[in-house]
Amino acid sequence: MVHVTLLLFFFLATVAGATAVGLEQAQGEGSPALQAYIVHMNPAHRPPSQPTHAHWIASHLRSLSIDPALHLLYNYSSLHAFAANLLPHHIPLLRSSPAVALLHPDPLLHLHTTRSPEFLGLLHPRSPSPVSSSDGFSSPLPQAATANVIVGVLDTGVWPESGSFNDAGMPQVPPRWRGACERGADFASSLCNRKLIGARSFSRGYRAAMAATAQEEGKDKPKEYPSPRDRDGHGTHTASTAAGSSVTNASLFGYATGTARGMATAARVATYKVCWSSGCLGSDILAGIDSAISDGVDVLSLSLGGSAAPYFSDNIAIATFAAAEKGVFVACSAGNAGPRAGSVANTAPWVVTVGAGTLDRDFPAYVNLGSGEKYTGVSLYSGPTTGTQMATLVYEPAADSSGRNGSASSSSNLCLPGTLDPAQVRGKVVLCDRGINSRVEKGAVVKEAGGVGMVLANTAVNGEELVADSHLLPAVAVGMAAGDLIRDYARKDPRARAVLDFGGTVLGVRPSPVVAAFSSRGPNAVAPEILKPDVVGPGVNILAAWSGSAAPTGLAKDERRSPFNILSGELLPPL
Repeated sequence: MVHVTLLLFFFLATVAGATAVGLEQAQGEGSPALQAYIVHMNPAHRPPSQPTHAHWIASHLRSLSIDPALHLLYNYSSLHAFAANLLPHHIPLLRSSPAVALLHPDPLLHLHTTRSPEFLGLLHPRSPSPVSSSDGFSSPLPQAATANVIVGVLDTGVWPESGSFNDAGMPQVPPRWRGACERGADFASSLCNRKLIGARSFSRGYRAAMAATAQEEGKDKPKEYPSPRDRDGHGTHTASTAAGSSVTNASLFGYATGTARGMATAARVATYKVCWSSGCLGSDILAGIDSAISDGVDVLSLSLGGSAAPYFSDNIAIATFAAAEKGVFVACSAGNAGPRAGSVANTAPWVVTVGAGTLDRDFPAYVNLGSGEKYTGVSLYSGPTTGTQMATLVYEPAADSSGRNGSASSSSNLCLPGTLDPAQVRGKVVLCDRGINSRVEKGAVVKEAGGVGMVLANTAVNGEELVADSHLLPAVAVGMAAGDLIRDYARKDPRARAVLDFGGTVLGVRPSPVVAAFSSRGPNAVAPEILKPDVVGPGVNILAAWSGSAAPTGLAKDERRSPFNILSGELLPPL
């Protein structure tokens, strides 16, 4: 068996966090109050007459006058559990059953969201070795040791056409593999190969939640692929980060140019799509873990998680314990609720909890003011700029005559949709405070209003944490200290002006690594004597493969496409 320390290479760059929230499953007036629940059973109560877990669950439900054909969503044979869409009067029946160990509503979780191998010391000058890569480097021990290791990734699916899943030179799929490449919408089973050896999707929990909340795709929800196809991009990014093949000349519109490769290029990838537009339902996650165990994965990677909860009531902890019992190595993200103490998620001792740190690479950009001051920030903007010509700098632009836009009272300082008056910002650089809506949406709001640039300034909530974004217009993100000085200048100088310029990709940044401000911290709120996170890996501005159906910003109005994207730890709409 591959030594545990070698398996760390699979997920050191697949980091960040998420927060579990209760799913409000409001019903339309007069409709049945169906709600999805996860039910954990006591296997000691399984009668010898029941040949399988599925037979037992179906029989038990029928004994309580619950029709499994109408209500059962999933059977989890490896986890001794099931998920079902239940009516209110079903709940006391199940809770009073001696065979039921635990019952709770299906929780909704959200996703946590090239240079990494070299920075981690996985690449060395070429030397004689049975395993070498095409980029002029080799890493004999980790790659040889991880050959034929199967990494299961639970996320938003996969974009199989990406070069990161090229199987050139890989041997046949290990005969012990029991998984499948499921056919679905825009996804043929032939898309899997010797690198991407499996792809499944699980959506019954998601569909039940959509029905319970009377939501429809195509209205306030984007259209989903009912298949392993990744429309979001995050699943493709995490899978290729863990075990993607080497791809030369990879970049995001010229940023971070080089060879993109996963932590373990010799490993196999199996993806389990459990996350959808509204998030990741616990029932779908458990189905993915249960399937991965049965399929024969060696490693499970989850860039999602929940808030701290006792292990006996934590779905992720329970499911990963079953995986660990079968010898599966489990890596989970620590969360993105830092720097608050005690915010770490996924704290079970049988999983390795990974925090987010920086690389020695940065993407500097600069705000040059009419006063002569110059402030450094970050940006991944790659389009045309205004050159060296300064433009008027505005902050909290005034409202229009209708009073609908502008003014601090209507949040023009936050650049929320509908708050900027084009007459006030056209042809100008707009200073926006970070918060409420996503960073990239603020830039889109400024662009729609006719602005020629944006300075995105942190407030006390984010401090000096900087995350680069591929904005739709020239934009620079700065920390709170620089932001306060720029805000002061814009308020006091009636002729405030600014021009933005961009420094591309810079290597050798020191100090590094540094724990990211958003990375969740210990101590472990569930069991303080168990130190968490266990390790920190690259989780800021990571270049990896991307979905062909998603823009780098994730905005519907962004028509750009790139085979690679640069992401940082949080993969919720970043604030």
